[in-house]
Amino acid sequence: MELTVSCFVSLLVYILTFLLGLPANLLVLFVYIRKARKHGATPNVVYALNLCVANLALVSWMPVKVAETLQGWSLPAAVCPIFSFFLFSSVYGSSLILTAVVVGRYLSIAYPITYKLYRRAHTSCLVSAFLWLLVLVHLGFAYIAEGGGHFVSLSEENISACYENFTEEQLEVLVPLRLEMALLLFLVPLVLSAFCTLRCLVLVRHSALPSVGKRRVLAIALSTLVVFVVCYLPYNVSHVVGFVLYTNVEWRSEAMLSCSCNVFLEPVVMLMLSVSRNPQTTRTQAASIISHGECKDDKAKANKADTSIKVTARHSWK
Repeated sequence: MELTVSCFVSLLVYILTFLLGLPANLLVLFVYIRKARKHGATPNVVYALNLCVANLALVSWMPVKVAETLQGWSLPAAVCPIFSFFLFSSVYGSSLILTAVVVGRYLSIAYPITYKLYRRAHTSCLVSAFLWLLVLVHLGFAYIAEGGGHFVSLSEENISACYENFTEEQLEVLVPLRLEMALLLFLVPLVLSAFCTLRCLVLVRHSALPSVGKRRVLAIALSTLVVFVVCYLPYNVSHVVGFVLYTNVEWRSEAMLSCSCNVFLEPVVMLMLSVSRNPQTTRTQAASIISHGECKDDKAKANKADTSIKVTARHSWK
């Protein structure tokens, strides 16, 4: 098989994804399990573990993608839908969990008192379960609507491929379904993440936090949004273009490469979030947000909540 430029780039991305993603996610797994054992489970721990599961599921299939790039699909046809299931569930599951992280980050800054009173690891588990269910329902419906085939076909170069070519009947169902998934599982989370990030920037900029604290919060907020856009935008744009042209766009596989990068980029964000916050910073952040009108409670309630934060600061969201 002749190795084209496109195949070489794909091969490079898959290898880097495996070599960087595996140790990075194992490190995040170790850090957050250790944090949970030491301080108890928190929303951040729950979301980090969900991201690790999604990323490791994708990493485990990278050798298969490398082999497919070099010699075509050589595994049994029945393995193709299993591979596709892990691939797409990881992509959309990660994007939704990352959105939950961004929303939680915003709530902890905009409403530090209220959020600290109601945040629970149990609630985050329910949120994660709902997000995974949303993804699984879409993928299950897609598999049924596509006819339940194995989707292993031959390309123009007479090379077998998994989930690359579809019949006209399958595209009639698949194209609008892809658009719906792009809108519901990407565009809505993107708008929500962008709103929360911009609000974080405004709140932190006008707060009384020290410059170091401001830079740290801004770096985490912006890096999370950048990872979201860079990793998930190209692939979902291919869904929109495919709907407009009513076809399976040729560059869809190349757009999928950016989704693979989330495997080693998301752990960087989660490791940044894992850095312990100084309890005094927690109280200063809460007081600064209150003083700038983000919390409508009276002064007595603010003082009472501040006392509660002092007691529970060591179990902070991060």
